Amino acid sequence: MKKIINDPATVVADALRGMALAHADLLDVQYDPAVVVRADAPVPRKVAVISGGGSGHEPLHGGFVGRGMLDAACPGAVFTSPTPDQVQAAVERTDGGAGALLIVKNYTGDVLNFETAAELAAAEGIEVRSVVIDDDVAVKDSLFTAGRRGVGGTVLLEKVVGAAAERGVDLDGCEALARKVIGQVRSMGLALTSGTVPHAGEPSFVLADDEMELGIGIHGEPGRQRVPVGPADALVPALLEPILEDLPFGAGDRVLLFTNGMGGTPLLELYLAHGIAERLLAERGIVVERRLVGPYITSLEMQGMSLTLLKLDDELVELWDAPVRTPALRWGL
Repeated sequence: MKKIINDPATVVADALRGMALAHADLLDVQYDPAVVVRADAPVPRKVAVISGGGSGHEPLHGGFVGRGMLDAACPGAVFTSPTPDQVQAAVERTDGGAGALLIVKNYTGDVLNFETAAELAAAEGIEVRSVVIDDDVAVKDSLFTAGRRGVGGTVLLEKVVGAAAERGVDLDGCEALARKVIGQVRSMGLALTSGTVPHAGEPSFVLADDEMELGIGIHGEPGRQRVPVGPADALVPALLEPILEDLPFGAGDRVLLFTNGMGGTPLLELYLAHGIAERLLAERGIVVERRLVGPYITSLEMQGMSLTLLKLDDELVELWDAPVRTPALRWGL
């Protein structure tokens, strides 16, 4: 294992200290329990939008804390769900009197721990709602989930709902919007190599030099099948076709196309893949109105990519375009 770390047992805390220094104007980082909070929290009369999950997927979630997106994020240990006390602390630190919306990726530990935290916060008189995102079309169940996994669509969900909350939309409205996005977003990914969890010291799985895992999860969970590596003109359709068939998407649909790197994939390759995806969508009469390209929900140093499609309407376009200022996404401010 070759990593720029000291002790695997303290890697998350060490990284959070660096993050706090790098983004002191945007973030306030608490260490026990670990919570990343926007610097101006709590914002009075604003719904607090909170998410979190295991570390190792950076910039998700802490990199999306700030104006126009998340009010707080709860970083668990690498590939491990945050604890209920972390989520409860996030709710308490961001409570502006308008309630909190928890955005939860569909992994068993995340769902259970966020649910417990919501109950604890409710006992203190804070109104909390939860939504679970399950946008991965690759598999119905995995090692970590009952049902589909939450993957790349999480980034889009956090941006759209964060923009609505920033505008003063109430808790009912934010929850309804979140459920709308969840119903209209689909994703699928592939891996060329595995990531290595620091405390494990070895790759999570092994692929032959000529193999890739199609439908991989963000923790290295198995996908649909292992297949020979091919050219990008074969890889991109292998991801895009299952997405298009699932919702389904069709001619005339307006979409946001998110081409995501899994941590070890150069932008050179991501832009190449994105161009292929745009061409294939255009051939079907699907209109790409908004785009996002880059490593925004990763799996340590995994080489691979995922595609996400969100079906758009005027409301979602306006909220996507709304100003955002976080460590990882910034525009309009």
